[in-house]
Amino acid sequence: MHKKLCLLPALALALLCACSRAETKTPPTREAVASTERQFTTPAVGDTIAVFDTSLGEVRAVLYPDTAPMAVYNFVGLARSGYYDNTSIWRSEYGFAVQGGDATGTGTGGSTIWSNNPYPLEASADLKHYAGALCAAFAAGGDVQGGNSQFYFVTALPDSASSEEQQAELAQNGYTDSQVAAYAAAGGLPYLDNTDTVFGQVYQGMDIVDAMACVDTVKDEDGNDTYHPTEEAAITIYHVTITTYAAEPDNGLETVG
Repeated sequence: MHKKLCLLPALALALLCACSRAETKTPPTREAVASTERQFTTPAVGDTIAVFDTSLGEVRAVLYPDTAPMAVYNFVGLARSGYYDNTSIWRSEYGFAVQGGDATGTGTGGSTIWSNNPYPLEASADLKHYAGALCAAFAAGGDVQGGNSQFYFVTALPDSASSEEQQAELAQNGYTDSQVAAYAAAGGLPYLDNTDTVFGQVYQGMDIVDAMACVDTVKDEDGNDTYHPTEEAAITIYHVTITTYAAEPDNGLETVG
């Protein structure tokens, strides 16, 4: 899928290609995914993780600096600077994604640690847009395109990539048997692979991410969904802590910044 947007909410063109969603926003039941794919393995001790303290609860995601170094470096730098403190999840789309990281709260802003200059796509054959993927939201304006401070969590439903037709198409497009099986089990947005950067994966708190996708959203004057949470359903990211994974039973944290 060819995307890019002119400083409009990230993913807009991708949304045009998305399948229709159920009108009833019911948090899905997600079973543990038995897969050797990197995104479904337990983080290793010392891996860099991000802990999102939000008004709906805590979400923890492991980051992949070896695969998406610029996306991770930018995200970590902004988080440590307090950029994400008290920002909002400004987009909530059931069965697709929830998006934040814009200090303006509108979805049209963003920043980077490189004097606001964007960074390039870092797509990897090893990281996919499975449900729970933490991804860099890209925008384009004129001749400038790339990532900024915005990010999104994939909230695709568990059965969103499980049909025989979808699995056959993935296989024909070069996905491994393991990746096809992972998409069938977890759900996801394979049409964004190689288009957006995956730089992390939720390993704890996916129920919180799903809850973010189920809040009431504002309808415009024509009755169309804007995907902006209503004032009453606003979701706040109080703080993002960058730390390392530890193997204690309670997933204890060894804070590094």
